[in-house]
Amino acid sequence: MIIRNPEPDWNHFGGHLFDDPKVRALSRVGVVDVGSNSVRMVVFDGAARSPAYFYNEKIMCGLGKGLAETGRLNPEGKVRALLALKRFALLAKGMGIANMTVVATAAAREAEDGPEFQAEVKAQTGLSLWVVDGDEEARLSAQGVLLGWPDAQGVVCDIGGNSMELARIGEGRVGRRATSPLGPFRLMQVKGGAKERAAHIAKVLKTLQDEVRSEGERIYLVGGSWRVIARLDMERRAYPLTVLHEYRMQPKSLLDTIAWIRSSDLAVLRARTGTSAERMDLVPLACEVLEQLIAVLKPSEIDVSAYGIREGLLFEVMPDTLRRRDPLIEAARMAELTSARLPGTGKKLYEFLLPLFSGAGPERLRLIKAACLLHDTTWRAHPDYRAEACFDNATRANLGGLDHPGRVFLGLALLHRYKNNRAGSRMEQLFRLLTEDDIQQAEVLGKAMRFGAMFAAGDPAEAGKLEWTAKKRVLELQLTAVGRDLYGEVAQARFQSLALALRAEGRVI
Repeated sequence: MIIRNPEPDWNHFGGHLFDDPKVRALSRVGVVDVGSNSVRMVVFDGAARSPAYFYNEKIMCGLGKGLAETGRLNPEGKVRALLALKRFALLAKGMGIANMTVVATAAAREAEDGPEFQAEVKAQTGLSLWVVDGDEEARLSAQGVLLGWPDAQGVVCDIGGNSMELARIGEGRVGRRATSPLGPFRLMQVKGGAKERAAHIAKVLKTLQDEVRSEGERIYLVGGSWRVIARLDMERRAYPLTVLHEYRMQPKSLLDTIAWIRSSDLAVLRARTGTSAERMDLVPLACEVLEQLIAVLKPSEIDVSAYGIREGLLFEVMPDTLRRRDPLIEAARMAELTSARLPGTGKKLYEFLLPLFSGAGPERLRLIKAACLLHDTTWRAHPDYRAEACFDNATRANLGGLDHPGRVFLGLALLHRYKNNRAGSRMEQLFRLLTEDDIQQAEVLGKAMRFGAMFAAGDPAEAGKLEWTAKKRVLELQLTAVGRDLYGEVAQARFQSLALALRAEGRVI
């Protein structure tokens, strides 16, 4: 995936956006999502294309519990939600957030006392609830997926406590969308047992299918219940990386996980995964929906998005110049700007090393760019743990536009930026997400950064130039007059280590 900027001055890194007033205005963007099950406040440091979570707090209020039966909001949930919103309003004031967007979804829009609740929130907290309809909820959730997955193509499925929305996405836009009463709280009111619920779910899904017209495409899952199921899928498969964003599942394997969940003790699963009791209670019904979703929509793949309606609201206020940027590269650039010793050297390092990767495709090049931008952002870590800190930062950071193999490739390259040998690493189990060729290329990139970053302060091109002849397996370093004096013993050792990683002869001119 690569995002192209139509401006004529677009290069591998893009122009500097952080001083653009429209971009800087996104700093400290506050969003509250009042859902049927939870109330969450998120404050984004939104000046980067990939969302940075300055603050994140969630309360499981159960506002929509029993709504289908009573037509009214859950009384206990209302009390808990109001207390949470009072706290959030005060926190926002303390953080200097002038305007906080508060979005309410299915529970508030469907309850007969929804308008009364809106007025009560306004009177007690000063916050204005924006109650969105199902179509708008679907659009905002789909925009959240596009924030972290700009090239996403398929159908977004967002499940809440009282509703489930579908939206088509592709070419950076949100298309046809539909809403349904397939949230777990609603399904609790369906009379009969599992068989009757399955028939009801299948009937509703066929109606949704007629509206969104999915054709066996990829499905992007949004919502807490889906994320718990995905986390349990990781547990069943002994998957080594527990980052949910861009976790990818095959339909048959996911059906096996659903069967495994049904045959397991939920209390044991909850303890193993750290899931709240309130969330785990909804998982069995969410499994029933997911099972029918696979049967009716017949997806080619099922992927998890950690981004949803809150990130969709951030995307809404982003200027187009920022939306068009690659979220991975922009997040890496922001990290360099705020954490590197010499901000700006990442681009110079990339250009110095580019001859080694002349045959790389766009996907690999963007990982190389990101690695060069991040190569010096953990320099404050203890030297004994710096390589591991680099790996952890890359594999577990909140980065959009980065799949799991990409995370591990980036982490392994940065590990080798500080360490020649990866043998015996505690991260070794994650290496199985890469091919042997990927592992070797990550080592080459890491050792190339290890050499280039210390060869000269600032710009290694002032000291020399690299030439790589793949057919002859020759790596040549052409030194400048300045470079002859800079090419000391440590630089020599690191250059030879790079040549060894390339399985090449190293020559110095």
